[in-house]
Amino acid sequence: MASNAPLKPFVAADDAARAENVSQTTTLYGGRKASHSLHIAVVGCGIGGLAAAHALAKAGHRITILEDAPAIGEVGTGIQVSPNLSRLLIRWGLGEALEKIAVVPEGIEFRRWQSGEKLGYAAWGQKLADEYGAPYYHIHRADFHRLLYDLTIALKDQVTLRLKARVSSIDPDSPACTLASGEVVKCDLIIGADGVKSTIRQAVVGRADNPVPTGDAAYRAIISSGALLAHPELVELVKNPRMVGWLGPGRHVITYCVRAKREFNMVLLHPDDGSVESWQAEGSADRMRSDFEGWDPKLQKILSFVPSTLKWKLMDRKPLETWVHPSGRVVLLGDACHPMLPYRAQGAAMAVEDGAVLGNLFSRLSHPSQIMPLLYAYETLRLPRTAKVQASSRLNQYIFQLEDGPEQVKRDQEMRQAMHGEEGVNNPNQWADKRKTVELMGYDADKAVDEWWAERGEKEIGRLNGQTTSRPWAQQAEARV
Repeated sequence: MASNAPLKPFVAADDAARAENVSQTTTLYGGRKASHSLHIAVVGCGIGGLAAAHALAKAGHRITILEDAPAIGEVGTGIQVSPNLSRLLIRWGLGEALEKIAVVPEGIEFRRWQSGEKLGYAAWGQKLADEYGAPYYHIHRADFHRLLYDLTIALKDQVTLRLKARVSSIDPDSPACTLASGEVVKCDLIIGADGVKSTIRQAVVGRADNPVPTGDAAYRAIISSGALLAHPELVELVKNPRMVGWLGPGRHVITYCVRAKREFNMVLLHPDDGSVESWQAEGSADRMRSDFEGWDPKLQKILSFVPSTLKWKLMDRKPLETWVHPSGRVVLLGDACHPMLPYRAQGAAMAVEDGAVLGNLFSRLSHPSQIMPLLYAYETLRLPRTAKVQASSRLNQYIFQLEDGPEQVKRDQEMRQAMHGEEGVNNPNQWADKRKTVELMGYDADKAVDEWWAERGEKEIGRLNGQTTSRPWAQQAEARV
């Protein structure tokens, strides 16, 4: 039965989460800007929409962000910022702000659900920063969103934000967005960054979305770290910050500190019992505690501090065949085309990477005939990576929630082996798998575009001047799919 609970109010960003004057001091793409400037409508002012708006504005384009909500805000949850994301944020000028408000976790640790016995560990902290040239951070979602907002809206000459501007339909050929008010917003390109319930996605793929229930729902809560510091057995979770996960039959829990260790974030995955697919629906804290009765006493003590919780039904969506409308004037980004389950903590990272790739590609635009091939280049660069991360996330759902028995014993044994220094290839702790970690965290969105452009783009797209058709790009994308 669907919940009729009232929506949770937005959480204010921390006072230190500010970046109003940063954009004017940063230079992207070696100072390169598109010689042919577009007016781009970005539908959605979430993390992905802001990232795309910022990157494309820095590439020389004029942006109108169309946002349904009457005000900008975010819910009270945490976000994991792995090096593949933090390197972009630092490049965009947010390094100093992140150091003030985010937390650098020492590592990732898995524990057994009943006893709290340590099953697995992978070191992060300075080790990851040294290996990948960028740190791993834990950050409050409202703070992260505010930093991207400040970064983007400061580009006043190029970015316009319109609130209460719900897009009810689009004309992919013009292109144009029709608002609920009846107003038509004309543009040169539409970017659908309107989330998991995307209106633009249906226009691109030509059919209704059919999400598949995962069987899971998630409780989300943030409490003051002071509650943990008042109990000696819990102090280490704050003093030595790391991501700690408890793994159990059909359930698991992920915890970590945010806001310079002042707050403690929790995500509790459990069998769905009729919740709704919403980041803002309230759940019952008492029901949450009963769902984890019998678990590690330390975890139950932490849950006793939770006054209220959000509850979110987890739905899965398989990779789309394409992200680009046949008109070549509409494209999808972030959760609108590759929504991520939370088990790999890469939803924000993939959305920001999308925006960075679009910005870099479109900094090279010199003629309208290049728009469609650049969109297909974006799809070619991004769709395989995001599909792989989606699959990796689904795998963790299975790994983390094994029923007690032979498979669980084997999982625990293999996690311990990787923790004690044995090679972690295909280890159930995917963060201890060196190959997977390099592939995920070593990725640099700008470097990927630069290498692709040198290998193919300059020759195949850079020389288009209106006399060469861009249809072969669509055919290549279809062949790849």
